[in-house]
Amino acid sequence: MVRALRRRRRLDAPARGPLRGCRRPLQHREREVGDRRRGVEARPDDRSSARRGGGRGGGGAHVAADAWRPRRRGPARRADALLLALRRGRERALPRGDPPRRNRLPLLAPVRSGVKRLLALGALALALPAAAGAQSGAGLYAEHCATCHGVGGRGVLSQSRTRGVLDVRGLGPPLRGVGARAADFYLRAGYMPLRDPHQQPWRKRSPFSEQQIDALVGYVASLGGGPPVPKPHPERGSLARGLRLFTDHCAGCHQIVAEGGYVTGARVPPLDRATPTQVAEAVRIGPYLMPRFGPSQISNAELDSIVAYVQWAKHPDDRGGWALGHVGPVPEGIVAWLLAGAVLVGTCLAIGRRGSA
Repeated sequence: MVRALRRRRRLDAPARGPLRGCRRPLQHREREVGDRRRGVEARPDDRSSARRGGGRGGGGAHVAADAWRPRRRGPARRADALLLALRRGRERALPRGDPPRRNRLPLLAPVRSGVKRLLALGALALALPAAAGAQSGAGLYAEHCATCHGVGGRGVLSQSRTRGVLDVRGLGPPLRGVGARAADFYLRAGYMPLRDPHQQPWRKRSPFSEQQIDALVGYVASLGGGPPVPKPHPERGSLARGLRLFTDHCAGCHQIVAEGGYVTGARVPPLDRATPTQVAEAVRIGPYLMPRFGPSQISNAELDSIVAYVQWAKHPDDRGGWALGHVGPVPEGIVAWLLAGAVLVGTCLAIGRRGSA
């Protein structure tokens, strides 16, 4: 049995009779999301005004009461029931998002007291080595340094009546107020202790260990205020700028590649064994005949560039092949004349033999 096809209804075609007889709207009219209010913001006259005014473009038409009733969400409830069934079977319970809050005040008191005790023990542990180092440094100072620098770093001058250990008169400047910078430089470079105060200090191996040097530096720093040990940063410096600064301030004595030079009445040490800290200390201290450069003359940034150049000068790029000790043009000229003279003499001998033959 074949049924006849129904005619397609167009949008401009008239509606069927049963639909025309229904006065209720085909779809429930709902307000926009922005018009819905919750809690205290909702007013009792919202629904009445909405019923009187109707929706947008309604022309005062009456809106059915069912339009304001919330729809039943059957599928969502079924999904909840399905999840509960799965959880009872094989799924594990989800962790509780909001655990019950307990009164934790009784637990905070012992925790705070324990933290305070740990902080006090840490501060004591940091203070004990410093005190022990100062005491050991005082003993080392009395044994090796007080003969020239006096008791308590007061210094021993030629005109003073102060004598050092074992009633030996020495000669040394006072150390009060010099800080850790000068003590660290002279001790680690091996300039001190000095046998004869009239001799120029020269780099040698220090008779003290690292722990003893630290103790002596700490004791000298405790005698009075003074600058600490500098911490240069050559990685921040510029090699080109360091070359220019070293040429202007240092190359006159130390030579352009820091190999040392010649000065009347003094010796200029090479800088191949100087550490970055020792270079920075020497610039600020000015040991022996070396002038002292303060921050107004050489800033810390410029000092970093000088230290970077000195570190590079220890292993320069010898593109000429034969470095000749990096002394300068004097040995290069001597070698050039010797080689050229030998070649010239050999050429003359060869020409003379051919002429005689």
